Amino acid sequence: MKLLEYEAKEIFSKYGIPVPKGVLVRAPEEVTAHLPELGDAVVLKAQVDVGGRGKAGGVLFADDATAVRTARDLFSREIKGVPVREILVEERLAIEHEYYVSIAVDRSSRQPVILFADAGGVEIENAALADESAVRRVVVSPLLRDIPPFLMRELLGGAPKELGPVINSLYRVFQEKDAMLAEINPLVTTPQGVYAADAKLIVDDNALARQGIAVNRDLSEREREAEKHGFSYVELDGSIGVIGNGAGLTMSTLDLIEYYKGRAANFLDVGGGADQERVVHAVRLVASMPEVEVIVVNLLGGITRCDEVAKGIIAAGVAPTVIVRMAGTNEEEGRRLLAEHGYRMLESMDAAVRAAMEVAL
Repeated sequence: MKLLEYEAKEIFSKYGIPVPKGVLVRAPEEVTAHLPELGDAVVLKAQVDVGGRGKAGGVLFADDATAVRTARDLFSREIKGVPVREILVEERLAIEHEYYVSIAVDRSSRQPVILFADAGGVEIENAALADESAVRRVVVSPLLRDIPPFLMRELLGGAPKELGPVINSLYRVFQEKDAMLAEINPLVTTPQGVYAADAKLIVDDNALARQGIAVNRDLSEREREAEKHGFSYVELDGSIGVIGNGAGLTMSTLDLIEYYKGRAANFLDVGGGADQERVVHAVRLVASMPEVEVIVVNLLGGITRCDEVAKGIIAAGVAPTVIVRMAGTNEEEGRRLLAEHGYRMLESMDAAVRAAMEVAL
C-alpha cells in the first residue's frame, strides 16, 4: 500500500530523517493559522496518490499573501483525475543541491538494492535513461541493520558525507516498515542542513496487519471483494474477463488472449477445490466490471469438481457471455449442465480464447 507524502514524512521524522516544517490542511482557511511557523514562502502539495504530481499541477508555490488563494485554487483541481482533499503546506527550503535515493527489493538477488544519483527532482528518470552511470547502485544483505561504510562510500561517490546518516535511516525505515519501496526525491542540501524534500513509502500488502494498517487504501471495491473471498485478483484494462484455477493456468489464459491480440480485463484465480458458491462470487465479480463483454472460465478439475463449477456459472446468471473450458473430475456432468442452460463448453483453452475474441471484437 502506498502512503501519502505526509504519512511517509511522519515516519521518516521518527527515524531521524530531517523533513521540512509542514502542516496538513483540509480547507484553504486553515492555512492562515500556520503561516507564522512556516515563514514567508511556502510550498503547497496536493496529497493524492498519483505519479508525476508536480508536472500535473499538484505542487504550487506561494508567499504569505497568496497562500490562502493558492490553497483554494489547488483544492479546486483534480490531479490526473483525482480530486484534491488534503494539502501539505510546507516551508520553502533554500535548496543548494538535489539528490536522489531509493531502496527497493532487487528481485534477482532477493536483497535490498539502494539507488543514488547526484541529481534528483522530476527529471531523474530521463537522466537515468540518458546515462545509466548517473545512478549508482549497491545491494545490501537484509541481515545487516546498517549499510556497511564501504558500500556507503561507493554509493555516495563525491556527494557530501552528511547524506550518509539519512540514507542509513532510510534503510532502517525500509527494513522495519516492511517496505517494497522507500524513496526520497529530492534529498536536498540547504544552508541549514540535509532534508527529505519529498517522501515515498510503499508497504508490502502482506505486512499491513503487522504494521497496524487495517485497510488497504490501494484496493478498488472489486479488489476488496476479491480479498474477502480469498481470490487472487488483479484488475486490467481489457474487455475479456478471465477466471481460472491456479496461477499458472490463469496466466496462460492471459498470455493466449494477448497472443491473439486481445485484452484481458482481469486476472482471477479461484484456487483449488472451488465449490458452487465460490464460483458464483467469482463470475459475478468479473461480470460487474463495466468493460467486460465476455468471460473465459478455464479450469482443470482435480480437487475442483466440474459439476460444481457448472452449477456456480449457471447460478451466477450474469449478462456477459460466459465461455467455458473445463476438464477433469465430473467433466461429463458439468458439460451436461452447461449445455442444458445454453452455455458453450469448448475442448481446449485455445478454442475458448478464440471464441471469446469473436465476441469481444
